Amino acid sequence: MKKILTLLAALLLVASASAEFRWGPTAGVNISELKYKQDLFTVDQTVGGSVGVLGELMFPGIGFGLDVGLLYEMHGAKQHFGERKIWASDGIGTETSYLHYIQIPINLRFKYTRLNGIEDKIAPFIYGGPIFSILAGHNDVAPLDYSHGYIGLQCGLGAEIFKRFQVSAGYYWDMTYETITKKLENFSSKARGWQVKLTYFIK
Repeated sequence: MKKILTLLAALLLVASASAEFRWGPTAGVNISELKYKQDLFTVDQTVGGSVGVLGELMFPGIGFGLDVGLLYEMHGAKQHFGERKIWASDGIGTETSYLHYIQIPINLRFKYTRLNGIEDKIAPFIYGGPIFSILAGHNDVAPLDYSHGYIGLQCGLGAEIFKRFQVSAGYYWDMTYETITKKLENFSSKARGWQVKLTYFIK
């Protein structure tokens, strides 16, 4: 067993040595919502965005690789608390939440690069992996308390253009929780939404 682990470690080191790493700025737009445990009131989607840097590590010849980012992201939702007496009695109506995060996404990706030279102009890829988010701030919405962050998942697809630009579209969803109401115990929400991103690789 020890010999097998040693061999695997050696192969990983060789693969890492031949891997191609590059990085660049990335920015995107998201359409998000907060999904509560029950549909007690209407929740509408809002538009948010993200900006940061993305690094990509690809292993030549097999098409597989990893990417990791460091991003600022804002998303939220419009919540119609006034539809329920428990909040309407306090004069609370429709409130829009804006949540600000420092986010670290880590994805496994596969890029199709055996296209007889077409990949130099355009190469499709797919990706998926976890998101680690730390709450940096939020606006004041009276009925809500907030978690300090969340762990989510995301997946999507995209295309690399001229080996420099990457355009991607995907879906993300929270696995823990983001907000919880003060008056109703254990009535919490999770983030989910669609996102589109553009990345330019410098190296």
